[in-house]
Amino acid sequence: MSSPHPYARELGDFLRARRNRLRPHDVGLEPGGRRKVTGLRREELALLAGLSTDYYQRMEQGREVRPSDDVLEAIAGALGLDDGERRHLLTLAHAARRPVVARPANEPERVPDSTRRLLRVMQTPAVVLGRHLDLLAWNPMAEALLGDPAGHPPDRLNMLLLMFDDTLTSERSCSDWERQALDYIGMMRAAVATDPTHPRATAIVGELSIRSAEFRRLWARHDVRESVRGTKTFRIPEVGDIVLDWDTYPLPGNPGPVMLVFTTEPGSVDADRLQLLASLHATRAAR
Repeated sequence: MSSPHPYARELGDFLRARRNRLRPHDVGLEPGGRRKVTGLRREELALLAGLSTDYYQRMEQGREVRPSDDVLEAIAGALGLDDGERRHLLTLAHAARRPVVARPANEPERVPDSTRRLLRVMQTPAVVLGRHLDLLAWNPMAEALLGDPAGHPPDRLNMLLLMFDDTLTSERSCSDWERQALDYIGMMRAAVATDPTHPRATAIVGELSIRSAEFRRLWARHDVRESVRGTKTFRIPEVGDIVLDWDTYPLPGNPGPVMLVFTTEPGSVDADRLQLLASLHATRAAR
């Protein structure tokens, strides 16, 4: 028997994760007697979507099915997917309808000179992340805030690898660590949806799945993020805590890199501390 289509397999995993997230009372069903599963049963989800249990089961198993958009919309409604999750479902299902083609050569991701010039003139920390969260470029303000990325081997300069690095576990004591980890994982899920067998994605996910129970738990949620933003507290003994907002902005390319920018309210205590940190960093660099 041939192996499942990679997109069909990813689609099945996504459906199973979302079904397990629901409870009977979430969709107006009575729990009934003893249940072997904590989430909805396949037959319950199929009933809600107006499908046969066998057909829906084949979708979860990644077997060769080509659901229509009407079927996909019915499943999305039964699962209570939000707009981003619904688009993710359609992306995977549409790709699963197409035959697997020979992989084109994967060219290295490059940052245009114009983007590097923009980074240098920005007066706030900013980095460029590749489609699989590789750190491609950064400005001096980001180096002051995050540390010198040049101290890591190039293939380890990846936001997920750094977040789950066993030598940097002190970061995990921050209250917002798991939320930011889920944001990065959600971005990786969105990248995987465009190419489930990309060697860089499989290498990163494979390594972290083997060595980190935390990553396995969060990856199994199948959360997806199309774009992310948030607030992060940086604990820096030299200047004190700095609270920064962060946003991601897509750069040209499909799929392309994103620019992650940290900002704070001008004139605030956080802005003053950030400028002090930048001055200290510039002084050290000048030496």
